[in-house]
Amino acid sequence: MIIGAVLIAIITVTWYRRGLSKQSIALQEQKLKTAEDIKTLILEARKEGENKKREFLLEAKEEVHKAKADLERDARDKRSELSRERNRIDQKEEALDRRVSALEQKEQDIEQRQYDLLEAEKRLQETEQRKVEELERISGLSVQEAQKQVLDEARLEYEHDMAILFRQIEEETRENANVMAKEIVVNAIQRYASDFVSDATVSVVSLPNEEMKGRIIGREGRNIRTIETMTGVDLIIDDTPEAVILSSFDPIRREIARIAIEKLVQDGRIHPARIEETVEKAKKEIDQSIKEAGEDAVFKSGVVGIHPEAVKILGRLKYRTSYGQNVLQHSVEVSGIAGIMASELGLDVMSAKKAGLLHDIGKAVDFEMEGSHIQLGVDIAKRLKLDEVTTNAIASHHGDEEPTTMIASLVAAADAISAARPGARRENVETYIKRIEKLEEIANSMTGVEKSYAVQAGREIRVIVLPDQVKDDEMPLIAHRIAKQIEAELNFPGQIKVNMIRESRVADYAK
Repeated sequence: MIIGAVLIAIITVTWYRRGLSKQSIALQEQKLKTAEDIKTLILEARKEGENKKREFLLEAKEEVHKAKADLERDARDKRSELSRERNRIDQKEEALDRRVSALEQKEQDIEQRQYDLLEAEKRLQETEQRKVEELERISGLSVQEAQKQVLDEARLEYEHDMAILFRQIEEETRENANVMAKEIVVNAIQRYASDFVSDATVSVVSLPNEEMKGRIIGREGRNIRTIETMTGVDLIIDDTPEAVILSSFDPIRREIARIAIEKLVQDGRIHPARIEETVEKAKKEIDQSIKEAGEDAVFKSGVVGIHPEAVKILGRLKYRTSYGQNVLQHSVEVSGIAGIMASELGLDVMSAKKAGLLHDIGKAVDFEMEGSHIQLGVDIAKRLKLDEVTTNAIASHHGDEEPTTMIASLVAAADAISAARPGARRENVETYIKRIEKLEEIANSMTGVEKSYAVQAGREIRVIVLPDQVKDDEMPLIAHRIAKQIEAELNFPGQIKVNMIRESRVADYAK
């Protein structure tokens, strides 16, 4: 059994090996056939690659040849363009060379002409000098003497014509300008109504009896010292019956002291503690009064848009006077007059009113700070950044600066109108006498004036001339010179009339 199985297995293996051999031979034959096909394909692919390669090389050569041709064409164009540009530059250089040569030639010609002119001028000067010397020798006069003589003769000859012409111009100007100006000013004055005399700040406190003076002084003077220390005002208690005089350059402090003393006298309790309390209350009252006064002035003037601090400073003018005229009331009056005149002339009425109301704002602090009220007013205007029209009106209303606007001129005119009307101001005797003397001195300094008299409180100067030295036609010129000198040397409100008088008297006797 075992042997049989082995034989079967051997036979099976033998047949299996034979079968494998046949399969292997078939596979190898198939592989050989496939390899030949691949070789054939490779050869064909190589041939096709060579063909493509030759095509690509041909195309590349054609592209290179085409690009080379384009580059050569561009290069030829560039060379042509450069050649043309070079030709143009050469032509321009030649033109510039010709122009430079022409300019050099002209410069030489000009230099030659200048030299010729200088030589001719020199010869002309020598000729003129010889002429002058010959004329001086013939006439016996020098050039200066001859000029003086000619001018003197011309002055004498034409002075008469000048005087007549001056009179004609003056009359025409007065006819055309004065009529309109007077109408505007008179209309403004008539339309503005105001009291003639303004109240001055009170500096005397009335007492109920003489005993009150002792109570104000206090034991060992403690009460009066406290009042003076708290208010900064000097109290003068003298033989004036039932009155105490307050002395201070600061009107606000003087008003605080007046109110405080009146309250103390009315209350009857006068001692240092009560004095301090009363003075503080008086200060608060004055501050409130200043604020209300400023607001009331702005309301009366009809001005809007004023800085609040300017309103407060304006209220301080209630306690400031100028020659007896209350400055706050004067400012309101100037505002009204300036506004009316601006309306007549077609100008900005609100701007004119504002400038008129604030033109004297510097007087609110001129007793506290150094400087004129004009400079202080300009400083305040700049600090509060007021408009240029108002600032210029403040600076120019007394002629310290030139007015740059019509409104500034109107404010100056309104200021003069308000100050010059009768009863508005009072002057001290010394200032009045000095102005009168100066007026007469200016008039007497003119040639041909015999005597002069200042009349109507200095509103008119009457000048009497010598009839044998001054002719009628010369009088307008002399009057004009006197008026201009008065304007330059004097400060005065309103205007001063220069009245010239020439009188000839002839006497004879019958025998």
